[in-house]
Amino acid sequence: MANLGLVLGVDIGGTNTAMGLVDREGCCLASASMPTQGDQPAAVFFQRLHVRAQALLDSLGTGVELLAIGIGAPNANYLKCTIENPPNLSWEFVDIQAELAPYFDIPVAATNDANAAALGELHFGAARGLRDFIVITLGTGLGSGIVVNGELLYGSTGLAGELGHVIAEEDGRLCGCGRRGCLETYASATGLLRTVSDLLDCRDSASELHAVPRTELTARRVFEAAQRGDELALEAFEFTGTMLGRKLADAVAFSSPEAIILFGGLAGAGPVLFDPTRKALEDNLFRVFKGTVKLLPSGIQGGHAAILGASALGWDKLGKLSQHVEHR
Repeated sequence: MANLGLVLGVDIGGTNTAMGLVDREGCCLASASMPTQGDQPAAVFFQRLHVRAQALLDSLGTGVELLAIGIGAPNANYLKCTIENPPNLSWEFVDIQAELAPYFDIPVAATNDANAAALGELHFGAARGLRDFIVITLGTGLGSGIVVNGELLYGSTGLAGELGHVIAEEDGRLCGCGRRGCLETYASATGLLRTVSDLLDCRDSASELHAVPRTELTARRVFEAAQRGDELALEAFEFTGTMLGRKLADAVAFSSPEAIILFGGLAGAGPVLFDPTRKALEDNLFRVFKGTVKLLPSGIQGGHAAILGASALGWDKLGKLSQHVEHR
């Protein structure tokens, strides 16, 4: 009887790394997490990753086979399978395949977390059956994965698809990238809080958020206030969605997607974010695209979303290798 084939999906974050063994249908059979400890050398991290992954495999007993590894990581380059100057990690340049070679003799693929999320939606989520779509990840920053004709857009550098760093406001807010006015400074959890802070400074209207110390403000607290009808919180979400929708209309002009999928913590705000985003998107579309684009929530639920996205990268790699062999 053939072994059950699995892919190890790994999501490397600045603080923690999550991993899981995922089958072809997107079922995560075993998962674990560990501190990334990005201040240590990358070689130490990958040795620890191997130990934890082997423990996961052992926990499933016999009858399973690890076929590939998919890794989502900040500043990961798909074409080179490298991590290059990642934020919040002390690694300057990491050759992932070389680091994993002593432990695994299987295909390895890596990309940034937004691209991994896009593949996760394609294989297991809201984009199943779609050929052209964009995934926007709304967390601390804003990431994007752009799929055209069923393939992720990587560009000549392997780093294409950074919609978080298109200019939303000329000479606007200072971004962590060093430029001003980037979309992620307005449409992200961090951007939402900056908007709330600006509104608190210039609005005298009654708002429960006036009583919250600025250091204790979180996107969740703003969302909960909005759910209770707080006018300032609702205004902040309205502004955030409007800024996002306007730039998504620009993205539609160059890729004409069937759908745009919002993924990540801030996307969980639901209608208070989706409604103004959808309106601004439709209001700003070039007329030939009006009514052609759906704005959807992620179809991947639960705590394994990042793992499933990374594992989808591994399954995608296996599919490409299989096609290459068939066409030789």
